[in-house]
Amino acid sequence: MGRLFGTSGIRGMVNVDLKPELALDLGLSLATHVENSGLIVLGKDPRTSSDMLEGSLVSGLLSGGCDVKKIGVAPTPAVSFAVPHLCAKAGIMITASHNPPEYNGIKLFGNDGMAFTPDQEEKIEEIYFSGRTRAAPWDRIGEAGDANILPEYIKKIASSVSLSRGYKVVVDCACGAGALATPFIMRELGCKVIALNSQLDGFFPGRAPEPTPENLQELGKIVKSLGADVGLAHDGDADRIAAVDEKGRVVGWDKLLALMAAHAVERNKGKAVTTVDASMIVDELVTSAGGKVVRTRVGDVAVAQAVKANQAVFGGEPSGAWIFPEVHLCPDGPLAGAKIIEMIDEAAKPLSNLADGIPEYPIVRAKVRCPNARKATVMKKVAARVKRAFYGVGEVLTIDGVRLTLEDGAWVLIRPSGTEPYIRITSEAKSVERANALVKDAKKLIGR
Repeated sequence: MGRLFGTSGIRGMVNVDLKPELALDLGLSLATHVENSGLIVLGKDPRTSSDMLEGSLVSGLLSGGCDVKKIGVAPTPAVSFAVPHLCAKAGIMITASHNPPEYNGIKLFGNDGMAFTPDQEEKIEEIYFSGRTRAAPWDRIGEAGDANILPEYIKKIASSVSLSRGYKVVVDCACGAGALATPFIMRELGCKVIALNSQLDGFFPGRAPEPTPENLQELGKIVKSLGADVGLAHDGDADRIAAVDEKGRVVGWDKLLALMAAHAVERNKGKAVTTVDASMIVDELVTSAGGKVVRTRVGDVAVAQAVKANQAVFGGEPSGAWIFPEVHLCPDGPLAGAKIIEMIDEAAKPLSNLADGIPEYPIVRAKVRCPNARKATVMKKVAARVKRAFYGVGEVLTIDGVRLTLEDGAWVLIRPSGTEPYIRITSEAKSVERANALVKDAKKLIGR
């Protein structure tokens, strides 16, 4: 059987990998999968190809007997919110998130608003590749309509955060879907908002959609020059968050993740979920706050599953995809931005003070060439021999590659690349010498 889905839905270059025919057949496959037809919520980001894919998906869904509510351009988390809010059977978001404009993608959500799990995706793939789709008779074809969900979504997010005063916030939405939500949420919270790159444009002319430090230099300059309290930035569909402090400096993703995880644990008590590649400063801050860290595979779906299974109070990746389960189980950039303001407000300290108070440990990365056909065998042997190759091994996780935590808190992750013929090594320690030594030992182990 072939594969459609990656770690976060379907992604591909438009009209090369991702064609209207694929979207049409996917819509019909989802309609076949949904028992007794039912309502499907459909949203999109402003990419130039989103209308094209929307039309194909709607055709496939209607032909399978499902009704469709189109919510138009909206952040991905708004689709997650809309599915249970409208009592829908499933949801679809058309987006390639942080990828360049020539890409697009399709992400599916279950009736609880959580993204489809790998098991659910496999069922769709089985229908899609087997051709066992079920078209509705002419008198049971579905109906399509529109739903304006954004006001309710904005109200929901704003009501989940409380501030003691207003703040001056610069919001950079990358000309993506977040422009229709985050500036309005901030104003609902009493903040003075300066909206940057907040005109919808699928070419992303203001900056590239991924909110990396390199892409946020202009935001930093504007925050500093205007004397703003904070700068917030999203990717194309606003499921990610990045932040700039009042001095115009981009706060590292691991630092921001650690701060928010500890903040959530302090407020709600419990566990915080993160991925195997996140910094050990997450463990340090969460433990100090009285919580426990649960690690899982890379990918927001894996994080959501772990949050649900462990009844955690927070889940997040270093990429800026954060989940607040008291609202829903979807990475939510607008909500994350509001939570950052809330964290600053409760600490009564500027973001720079919070970030500068956290240690920063060196991370070393390397890769070893390995043919794709050999990866599984090599990783199996690595897992079997890893305890003999390192001294002072504490915890060993094999949920996504092999991750070792050593007695001094340092860690090394050995993980096969999903896109290239390499096995990747990542190490973090309190000194660069220690991190380099761990990478060297990992290379020796793989070489054997």
